[in-house]
Amino acid sequence: MGLHLKEGDDDLAENHEINVTPFIDVMLVLLIIFMVAAPLATVDIKVDLPASTAKPAPRPEKPVFLSVKADQRLYLGEEPVKVEALGPTLDARTHNNKDTTIFFQADKGVDYGDLMSVMDALRAAGYLKVGLVGLETAAKK
Repeated sequence: MGLHLKEGDDDLAENHEINVTPFIDVMLVLLIIFMVAAPLATVDIKVDLPASTAKPAPRPEKPVFLSVKADQRLYLGEEPVKVEALGPTLDARTHNNKDTTIFFQADKGVDYGDLMSVMDALRAAGYLKVGLVGLETAAKK
């Protein structure tokens, strides 16, 4: 609460304005604390993920399999296909149905960058439903 001095009188009058400077100072200090603490809250731990023991989903009548062999060759079903021609070939196979799930499988020796280029080609072609195919393992007790 501030006081206002009148020049002629000895009476002190109250000033009814809110001083927001302390509130701004507190908010700026909190902002700085959160800006410093936010990067420290991220987790960067390398984890060796276990194999999945989930029950496999039922297969559709005519699944579309996209495979990457160890020598980086790409196959749609049984026929070889180039990454550049993946979109039109998938459109012909799925009758231009973009909601079709594409089952994607790759050899263990395939580079992660090569997998991502195939995934980018799928996304660019409009196929966003991708199922990753892996080996089933027995459940551990």
